[in-house]
Parts: sequence; structure tokens; C-alpha cells
Amino acid sequence: MQTQKIGVLGIGNLLLRDEGFGVHFIEKFNHLYRIPENVQVLDGGTAGIMLAPFIEDVDVLYVIDTVSLDSAPGSIHRFTDQDVRSGNIQTRMSPHQVGLLEILSLCELRGRSPEKVEMITVVPEDLSTGIGLSPRLAPRIDEVLDILIKRLASHGVVLEEKEQAARA
Repeated sequence: MQTQKIGVLGIGNLLLRDEGFGVHFIEKFNHLYRIPENVQVLDGGTAGIMLAPFIEDVDVLYVIDTVSLDSAPGSIHRFTDQDVRSGNIQTRMSPHQVGLLEILSLCELRGRSPEKVEMITVVPEDLSTGIGLSPRLAPRIDEVLDILIKRLASHGVVLEEKEQAARA
């Protein structure tokens, strides 16, 4: 049996406080864990269409991002790309939503899209200009890490913590 290639993609703009959640997440994920060969991790920042080669190269894709919902800041929500496309979500996701969905559609047209896409998102509190997450969102990184670790385990991926790395 061939091992699935799994992608973990963090998206966000570090210059707009909580909008950088996905990028901060990837930094901590890489700091804490030894990443197995079949798991590819990318800080996608605001790269847009340049993300297509990464997305086309994986069987399963997890996207970490912020979401604009009428929900409490800091709340965590999970969606599939089908949830978004089917209209089950009656709101715009993040500033990258259109770009990400367009990229996924392009990958589909080219016959090279992931079998499964899941978005693990957090509602931002502060989108002002500045670096660093708000006090409400900073602790959500560990919660999203726990969710992702369980999702990866469902694919048989067991992450090993790096020595000397602490969840501080």
C-alpha cells in the first residue's frame, strides 16, 4: 500500500495581527515536531496561485487559517472544501478564501487536486496592523495543534516531539 502524501498549509498575513494565525501555527508545528517524510508543511503566507504546486502534490490537505464568521473571536471551526462550495457556509471565509477555492478548482481541472481537503479555522479578534496574535488567539494554536495531530493520526501519522521543544 502506498503511503498518502499529506500537506499542512498555514495561510495568513503576519502584518495584520490575528490574520497571521496560520503562519504562526506552522512555525510552532515545525518547532515542536519531527515531520515524517510523507507529510509536507508549508507556510503559505499570502502566496495565492503560487500554492498550486504544493496543493497538487498532496493526497490530503489540511489548511490552517482564520475565518470571518458571526461567531465568538477565538472559536475554532472545521470545514471541507465541499462545505464551502456547496453553500453550507453562508459567509466569506478569510481574505484568502476566493484565492484558495480558485486554486483548488484549478487543481481539479488539471486532474491533480487532493482527495480530501479540510480547513481548520479560527475566528480572529484583531485584524489591525501589527505583528503577533491577540491574547485571545495565541492559546488557540495549541488547541488547533491537538486537532491536527488527531486528524493526522487518522491517516496513520504519528508525530514525534523534538527533544528540548516545549509548548511555551
